[in-house]
Amino acid sequence: MTRMFNPPHPGSILREDVLPSMDISVTEAARQLGVSRVTLSRVINENSAISPEMALKIEDWLGVEQGGRAEMWSGMQLDYDMWQARRKHQAA
Repeated sequence: MTRMFNPPHPGSILREDVLPSMDISVTEAARQLGVSRVTLSRVINENSAISPEMALKIEDWLGVEQGGRAEMWSGMQLDYDMWQARRKHQAA
């Protein structure tokens, strides 16, 4: 099994791909997701993880057909977290 080198934080996918493709602001996206702007801003600026609850909100917001599957977003977060943890573990 090949490991991805430095997988992206899923918030960066929202920031760089999803929001621009929808031509939507962070404020409007937060409103549609039912979260505060601060909460979404923390995620897209990679200061907070995508929780399972947030992944479900993204699924409801984007729809499964448009790449919103909650398991995909949770999986991206897990890949990112594991890569970061492995890097710290190997440095110790």
